[in-house]
Amino acid sequence: MIERRDFLKGCLACGVTAATVSVASGKAIAAGSFEGYPDAMGVLVDLTRCVGCRSCEAACNNEQKLPEPDLPFDDSSVFKDKRRTTEKAYTVVNEYKVADKETLYRKIQCNHCTEPACLSSCFVNAYTKTKEGAVIYNAKVCVGCRNCVIACPFNIPAYSYSSPLNPLVKKCIFCYDTRLKDGKPPACVEICPQQVMTFGRRADLIKLGHDRIQANPGKYVDKLYGEKAVGGTSWMYLSSVDFDKVGFDGHIQNEPIISNVKDFLGFVPMVLSIWPALFTGVHLLATKNKDGHHDHEEGDHQ
Repeated sequence: MIERRDFLKGCLACGVTAATVSVASGKAIAAGSFEGYPDAMGVLVDLTRCVGCRSCEAACNNEQKLPEPDLPFDDSSVFKDKRRTTEKAYTVVNEYKVADKETLYRKIQCNHCTEPACLSSCFVNAYTKTKEGAVIYNAKVCVGCRNCVIACPFNIPAYSYSSPLNPLVKKCIFCYDTRLKDGKPPACVEICPQQVMTFGRRADLIKLGHDRIQANPGKYVDKLYGEKAVGGTSWMYLSSVDFDKVGFDGHIQNEPIISNVKDFLGFVPMVLSIWPALFTGVHLLATKNKDGHHDHEEGDHQ
């Protein structure tokens, strides 16, 4: 059990430390900006080519060693509902009836923003934007504040509630550990039978996207989604209909999320210190308690 006194002492100590750091570097935190990397990789997704086979979901599940889904990947009944990513599914495909006889499918996963709101909102630096373009997450330093879940404009990070005292955020990592860092495309891209997704340098994909729009008048809307949204994303999209008809938020601005909240964060230090410190105290004490219990058990067996 976590002693109440230890809990309060931990929270207070963390609060003082975090508040000191926040005051000393609050300006840098509030005004932080991530310009990205010029040779970062990306993926161009052509929604007109997708047939909803969900091969990408199966590939992701296998590559990331995720639990088996409740329904098999060839079960089309999942399209009855609009799904979002979860701790057990880093990517999902949804179906959209956009006209009387036209159906489009959209694959959803982390878009790996150039200037990630999740990274900017994380006070323990659990997120990293790699030079390859991926936004990855370090569970060892996460304290469960869930700022990233709130900050993400695409509603992607999924919080694991199975162990509240050992917080864990789950999301697509662009197959960084097993593929991207070695120059290989993500598993979902590689397996796609319809060549819906094209992997390459983000800068090259932007040109490819616009070239495809110009070469096919009337086939695509004249917009490459993700080129500029929230400062740009590694995953970008082509569509034959307005993007809000296939589940994209039409109100998302081009300006990075952190630019819109930096003044607010600067005037509300509690957001960056006291509240996260509470989670820090809980996490540290829970971890300490767990380690102590583990050591005790080992002693009993000796």
